Amino acid sequence: MSRPTTRYILALICTGLLLSACSSTPEPEATEQELYEEAKRSIKLRNFSQATIALEELESRFPFGKYAEQAQLDLIYARYSSLDLDGSILAADRFIRLHPQSPNVDYAYYIRGIANYNLDVGVSSQYFPLVDVSARDAGHMRQAFRDFSDLVNRFPESQYAPDARQRMIETRNRLAEYELHVARYYIRREAYAAAANRAAYVVKNFPEAPSVEDALIIMIEVYRLLDLPDQASDTLAVLAANYPEGKGFDNNMRFVPQVIEKQNRNLRSIITFGLLD
Repeated sequence: MSRPTTRYILALICTGLLLSACSSTPEPEATEQELYEEAKRSIKLRNFSQATIALEELESRFPFGKYAEQAQLDLIYARYSSLDLDGSILAADRFIRLHPQSPNVDYAYYIRGIANYNLDVGVSSQYFPLVDVSARDAGHMRQAFRDFSDLVNRFPESQYAPDARQRMIETRNRLAEYELHVARYYIRREAYAAAANRAAYVVKNFPEAPSVEDALIIMIEVYRLLDLPDQASDTLAVLAANYPEGKGFDNNMRFVPQVIEKQNRNLRSIITFGLLD
């Protein structure tokens, strides 16, 4: 009786060990194609976070695989669509560096520009239009302009080029308005020479921007304040030639100061509680 019992116990032990081994066996890792198909399904379902995870794993495990280039391109889109703007810029940079001759590299330039543009404008301004985007740091906007410019110059026939050209105009106007914002700040600080330089920068570098008229007005007022009659006269002539019916003149074509006098009047109102206005 003892021998069969021993054999029975040993059999149970072996069976338990086998079951334990089976239960601890890891599931096989997904293949390259399975990862790519999972990412495409997630993108189709607009589950961009899950798509990003699958694409990053695919890129990590199969950097030279069949789907590597397309996966890197899809990763730009997935990160951008999940509002990971910095991540989409990094993915676009990497694609441009690794695949400069790719027929889809224009897309990487385009998304990089769009992401930089939105980093400057910010999501909040889409819902709160009163946010003064000109008061923001213009670093991302400048980079967006360079991205769009690279796209247009390198790939003028790209399907993204027309939109990039329009966005270049918009970014140019925003950059000009930003420079004017800084110029007005300098005026408030009574740093008049710096204000004139900022306004002159707008005239020189953004000649087609709507802000040029305001820049010329600032320059005239500052030059007069700094007792620079020749510079003031020359700038006044430019203003009259380009904006004869603009806000810089009254009905008799006399120059109407708008910046420094207004600022001084506002300061006087604060000091006197508006009693002298």
